[in-house]
Amino acid sequence: MSMQEEMEAIAEGLPTKSAKIRALDAAGYKRADIARFLGIRYQHVRNVLIQGPPKNERPVVAAESDGRKAVSSANDRVKVKIGPAGRIVIPAAFREAMDVDEGDTIVATVDEDGIVRLTSTSAAVRMAQRIVCAAVPPDVSLSDSLIDDRRREAAREASLHPE
Repeated sequence: MSMQEEMEAIAEGLPTKSAKIRALDAAGYKRADIARFLGIRYQHVRNVLIQGPPKNERPVVAAESDGRKAVSSANDRVKVKIGPAGRIVIPAAFREAMDVDEGDTIVATVDEDGIVRLTSTSAAVRMAQRIVCAAVPPDVSLSDSLIDDRRREAAREASLHPE
């Protein structure tokens, strides 16, 4: 599935551009990609993400077509307080959407704007797979290429060190 198709699936049925922006951001898409997809300015995307959701909305967890869970409402943000030793509590709906439980490991990153993104390991693997699939031509088998390389290397070593 192409990035365009993935974004269309995420944004489908959402009533406003703001809701689409928040949903695409929650799915891990960059602001510039969201702006291009929706045909709007980057600043519009940034403003929506910075201002946060309307106060009267709460996140709802729904199942995705591949079995994953995702926060699927216009409000995909909540305020959390920093506790002792810098700890935060991830709301239950978010943990469920991320498919993580107590004791699981998640990946934390900070972007150039100082925005922290928490990613489950399964989501990080899916993102890595999308990157590799986009970089490797469809007619190339990486495993076959690796096997061929190993065989050539073994043959080269055998010719250098005959028994």
